[in-house]
Amino acid sequence: MTYIKRDLEDKIISLSREYSCILITGPRQVGKTTVLRQLMDNEREYVTLDDMEERGLARRDPALFLQMHSTPVLIDEVQYAPELFSYIKMEIDRGAAPGTYWLTGSQAFHLMELAQESLAGRVAILHMSTLSQHEIYGTGKCTPFTLDLDALKNREKTNAPADITEIYERIWRGTMPGLVSGKFTDREVFYSSYLQTYIDRDVRDQVQLSDPLLFRDFIRAAACRVGQMLNVHDIAQDVGVSDDTARRWLQVLEKSDVIFYLRPYSNNLLKRMVKTPKLYFFDTGLVAYLTWYSSSKILANGAMNGAILENYVVAEMLKTYHNNARECLLWYYRDKNSNEIDMVIESDGLLHPLEIKRSVNPGSELLQAFHLLDKSSVPRGKGAVLCMRPRLSAVNADHYIIPIWMI
Repeated sequence: MTYIKRDLEDKIISLSREYSCILITGPRQVGKTTVLRQLMDNEREYVTLDDMEERGLARRDPALFLQMHSTPVLIDEVQYAPELFSYIKMEIDRGAAPGTYWLTGSQAFHLMELAQESLAGRVAILHMSTLSQHEIYGTGKCTPFTLDLDALKNREKTNAPADITEIYERIWRGTMPGLVSGKFTDREVFYSSYLQTYIDRDVRDQVQLSDPLLFRDFIRAAACRVGQMLNVHDIAQDVGVSDDTARRWLQVLEKSDVIFYLRPYSNNLLKRMVKTPKLYFFDTGLVAYLTWYSSSKILANGAMNGAILENYVVAEMLKTYHNNARECLLWYYRDKNSNEIDMVIESDGLLHPLEIKRSVNPGSELLQAFHLLDKSSVPRGKGAVLCMRPRLSAVNADHYIIPIWMI
């Protein structure tokens, strides 16, 4: 098995020199524990709350649990014992050294609520997603995606080129470390086991689930709608559950970082905007598995080829920010006349519109939609088309054509 260097490593090390507590959140099996164990030295003790005895002690007597384990310490799956947060806070207030506590957990929203409540101002919270294409195929340092020309030229040097066939192979193969590293070689068995473990260990903790197979069907119904505006009723009807149940189950998928939403952009000067978010998965390999695409070639020519490509681009865009511990102000634009822009990034007081196209030679008419943002109270900056073009190019000084492999 090959260890894959994570772009978040430098940020973990630098923040450990400043904060007594680092909390890494993210979905199950994305490598949170692996990267911390790779970075830790021999002085740091490791304890996992997957161990039922350790978990029981941490919940019954968190003070004794912390006394039993020498610091610095890595506590894995800390969501199983939220009682620890108050006692870690007391230790930090007593003067715990920077880097004393490294924590991981796979229920991001719940964890952040607890951590922010108990450890406000005392913990650095980092989000780790599935592997980015830069981590898998690229070299050098990753930076958040921007439309700065010098930064784009640098991305050409640090990212690995890919044509349309290779891009769909990346999409179909997925971004889970267990598969990419070679630890697991049977993709079908891996994703089947992943879903079973996820449902048994994460979903059952959050909802009363009488039929696990029904929840698996629900995830599949959601996967069939990536890149679309969320329609809870349609998903509920596909599975045969109530709309309220579908909403609760979508919240579970979001809280455990399986799915995420892209919200519509709006402000006071833009009228008649839609308010419905669009649905995406963090791992397109899981989407391809759930929607029964048996090869990347079939996927590239299938009915979902555009939607899953959009999902891949949006997820990769977010990862460049997550891996630098930065927030990404990312939306999509759509009004009630069905005028749409795939993505809008707000950065340095400007709105940057982005279109996603499967074409190698997208037409300049795609840029017409960008003018929809001119009525916004925030000025419009440079825009771009993200496509299958092999090299960085431009329509004019304000509009670039950027290969998807450069994200």
